Amino acid sequence: MKVAVIGGGSSYTPELINGFLARTDSFPVTDLWLMDVLPERLEIVGKFAQRMVEAAGAPFRVHLTTDQREAVRGASYVTTQLRVGWMAARREDEYLGLRHGLIGQETTGVGGMAKALRTIPVILRLAADMRELAPGALLVNFTNPAGLVTEALARHAPDVPSVGVCNVPIGTKMNMLRRLGIDVDVSRVRLDTLGLNHLTWHRGLTVDGEDVWPRVLESVIEEMQQSDHPDWDVPLLESLRMIPNYYLQYFYYTARKFESQKSWPPSRAEDVMRIEEGLFKQYAEPDRTTPPEGLMQRGGAYYSTVATQILNAHYNDMGETHEVNVPHRGAVAGWPADWVLEMPCRVDASGIHPLPAPPLPPACFGLIAQIKSYELLTVQAAVYGDRNAAYQALLAHPLGPSADKVQAVLEDLLHTNKAYLPQFME
Repeated sequence: MKVAVIGGGSSYTPELINGFLARTDSFPVTDLWLMDVLPERLEIVGKFAQRMVEAAGAPFRVHLTTDQREAVRGASYVTTQLRVGWMAARREDEYLGLRHGLIGQETTGVGGMAKALRTIPVILRLAADMRELAPGALLVNFTNPAGLVTEALARHAPDVPSVGVCNVPIGTKMNMLRRLGIDVDVSRVRLDTLGLNHLTWHRGLTVDGEDVWPRVLESVIEEMQQSDHPDWDVPLLESLRMIPNYYLQYFYYTARKFESQKSWPPSRAEDVMRIEEGLFKQYAEPDRTTPPEGLMQRGGAYYSTVATQILNAHYNDMGETHEVNVPHRGAVAGWPADWVLEMPCRVDASGIHPLPAPPLPPACFGLIAQIKSYELLTVQAAVYGDRNAAYQALLAHPLGPSADKVQAVLEDLLHTNKAYLPQFME
């Protein structure tokens, strides 16, 4: 069985290798192909990956290539962890917002839009290669903005099975278990969460079928009451009876989040660039066969767990429940059925199946509808190089500029990213 990793030169790859090594008994991959467009990164990460696998008894082969079509040909599964423009582009995304008095972040606000415009055409070209060279293979996308990219795949490559994954749900479950002092495998935990990627509300938790949500919610409320700098206002939690995804702080406390960005540099991208410089030096150590502890500082914790769990559940027809991004297909009554949502889904050999879920209250749905409008306009802009759609996407986004500033922000975005946005230059 062949698995292809697009963006195989990523600093995340060693964690993913560990995920595959942990599942060799149930997920019998024979050939893992790491593909990247940067040969120097691929050489360092790929050689390290090969040493890791060799030290584990060589249960599968690790191949390195800069040829996407070679990587994809005949694959059963394709995972993506690519970054168009690399970390330097992420830094530009962050400072793009700051220049205009807006939130700068790689998945949220104008920075997230810039990343989506760069990324969607690349992912759709990958889907086209899969359609030709690996028909029926499942595309597991970890590339941010994960929900928006999955929306583009669902609308413009519906014949290529795909799912968007994020580490926030599993991280949330593990944090809630620690909060309650419960020591069980996370596979026994179900998180009732709904919304868009990085725009979800958590509203339930069960462990082995037992409802522990009231304990979780009261624990969080108590912590917020005792904190001098609470993440959430207690009346907000008491009103919603839900815990927002931490990315919602950008929307609920916009001024506070923007104020924290005024202290840059360093931005998060600049922090990660420093961390990655150290990681790659360690990856290059000829005797190293285990990931360094500093990998956890990189972010994306438990990504390998999520990715390999989904592949394993699909391959072995396990019917497990995972919180992922797919079109909900009517699972949430009253919401447009073609919307990609992040929600609990059953994963088996026949695909990813959204589980019926009650809709969120109007206080949450209003924001979701705004962001989904922005997402759909951004997909249109990315696919067709449609400047008017891009203009309207910025206009629709609640973290976007005021109407009299939209054109200036758009021109800055397109100019800053012109090397990666050929669709707007024709």
